[in-house]
Amino acid sequence: MSKLGTIVHALMQREGREGPAFSFDPRTDHPAQALNSAFLISLAGASHPAFERAGGYLDDMSRSSEWGEAANFYIEGKELVERELDEACQNDPDFAGRYDRLSDWVSDAGNLADARRSAEEFWAVFFPEAHGILSDRRGRMEALRSRRRVTITRMNPTPLTDPASELLFSSNVLLTVPPDTSSLDALPLSEGTKEALRRARQEPQLFWYDHPVPLGVAPESNEILHGLDGLEKALEFERERGRVSPGSRPVCLLSVSVTHGGLRDLARKYIREELARHGGLKTVDLYAFTEADTQRIITEVLGPALAHYLGSADAGRRLGVFGVDGEYGRHYSFLKAMAAFWKVLIDHRVRATFKIDLDQVFPQRELVAETRRSAFEHFRTPLWGAQGVDTHGRSVELGMIAGALVNAGDIGRSLYSSDVPFPDRDPSFDEFIFFSPLPQALSTEAEMMARHDRSDLDGEKACLQRIHVTGGTNGILVDSLRRHRPFTPSFIGRAEDQAYILSALDKAGPKLAYLHEDGLFMRHDKDGLAGEAVAAAHVGKLIGDYIRIIHFSAYARVVANDVRVLKELIDPFTGCFVSLIPATVVHLRFAFKAASFFARGDDPRGTRFIREGAGRIRKALAFVRGEKSMLRRTYLRERSGWDLFYETLSAVEKGLDTKDDFALDLQRRARAIIEDCGIPAERSA
Repeated sequence: MSKLGTIVHALMQREGREGPAFSFDPRTDHPAQALNSAFLISLAGASHPAFERAGGYLDDMSRSSEWGEAANFYIEGKELVERELDEACQNDPDFAGRYDRLSDWVSDAGNLADARRSAEEFWAVFFPEAHGILSDRRGRMEALRSRRRVTITRMNPTPLTDPASELLFSSNVLLTVPPDTSSLDALPLSEGTKEALRRARQEPQLFWYDHPVPLGVAPESNEILHGLDGLEKALEFERERGRVSPGSRPVCLLSVSVTHGGLRDLARKYIREELARHGGLKTVDLYAFTEADTQRIITEVLGPALAHYLGSADAGRRLGVFGVDGEYGRHYSFLKAMAAFWKVLIDHRVRATFKIDLDQVFPQRELVAETRRSAFEHFRTPLWGAQGVDTHGRSVELGMIAGALVNAGDIGRSLYSSDVPFPDRDPSFDEFIFFSPLPQALSTEAEMMARHDRSDLDGEKACLQRIHVTGGTNGILVDSLRRHRPFTPSFIGRAEDQAYILSALDKAGPKLAYLHEDGLFMRHDKDGLAGEAVAAAHVGKLIGDYIRIIHFSAYARVVANDVRVLKELIDPFTGCFVSLIPATVVHLRFAFKAASFFARGDDPRGTRFIREGAGRIRKALAFVRGEKSMLRRTYLRERSGWDLFYETLSAVEKGLDTKDDFALDLQRRARAIIEDCGIPAERSA
């Protein structure tokens, strides 16, 4: 038996004790379960009694009109896994040694009785980022904090002083159709909207998000209302403390992305109607941008500027990175980039942007009670924009800022209650291959919960930089944004926040870095607010997590000369998705996860997981294939596009400084578009 066969067969035997996870009887099993089992049996090798039947079944099903894509996903996967492991062993003697050790370990069936010890052996090969954490949690935390330490050489001499006018808030709205189980007739929507929703329901889904807002959702479950109400209450608290002048109206920008094409024309209308129905906003100026609005900005402002000042045409293609529809990376980059656009063309006072997620709010009273500073007082820290030296002697610019999250159910104990606790259970099925909660918990505790309260980490002479950040609760200074031009590629559909900094790590000069702002917390209300949406998106999110491994692993090889050096910087959590054997990890993790659904009798979810996942993962694998992959070409094109975006803004800015008529006309056009994107406020309330 091959080493791979020995390893797969042993794990199947161990997990098989928990239920009929790997039964293989095409006469009675659902085709999805039979295909999944056949794949694992084919990897287990000729010593498995069903090996020949499994191979024949996969071959027969590859010609099926209904199951051909899933069968071919597994057939191609077997070849990818075997080839990738062979190459890894040839190129990396250390990996080959760990692979040999695992094969020897599982050959003794008695060893598998100890789940945690077995997991360590598996992780040494498939998931080294988790290896050793369980046995030395405290030591690994201290080591990580030491790696993240920055010695301050200069504080920011001009920190923010008036966040209400200098800081642009932003957030993303993700809209989807109501679930099939809900009656459109019962929803509090106009008849025209309901009819458009009926048509949209029949369309194929274009994009998958963690917990999109279904149109017509009850107000108490609508995170748009929740998040914006929370922002207004936070700002009112700042006013009471004298941190916001009476007439000041902070600005919040919303990107509006949709899962189905038929929702595009409904998006802003729905937001306007929903906010108006519930009283509107009283203290915040809100602007919502759909894909049509971003294209109008290109057509009427950026495109003409590009042609006039830089002598370049074809703005639609060259600036096509600027938009909101698509994977998470697209709208994430847009929201950050809008701060530079806003400063040049709308309000020169803007110096930074800060993104919030709408299922999160600033717990202002708890912030002041436990950290002695409100949110705005945290934003005024001179550490944001400071310069320093990291533990490797590299110069860093702390031009970004990152806070942390506390779950609503934990905030009564302390703000410093990790929202990702260490898992206290034995791993099972796919978790022997990939167990991200473990390095995530380590990184959360070591990075996000760190306090600047020690002599070697005092927040004055030394502080912590962050790699692990969340999609909300982070920001960037406009000067740093324009100097380093970070972005998340549009193909990134998960962890867009952690992908953002990777694009700036190859820049010459001081490295762009996140300041860990000790005590800047937002309360996370997702579980109580969007539980139904989270459950509905569960399968899509799982599949997105596997695609994340494929994309991050390939993306790292594009932006880094040496992936191992990059991983040293971004491990353990962000880096665990950059695998040296990504195809192997994804296929094994996927197959054992599918088996876990069938083991507990959840055949419908297992079937959906395989049917949906095979197509999406197969497409992702094709996207990264080859030295001149589509991923590489896309990244280079988008890198060029964002460079052009910032060069165009700089040219317009120079024109405005000299009162150039063309630049002044562009500014008038830009402000007209922004006005059209405004959500009316209840100013008289």
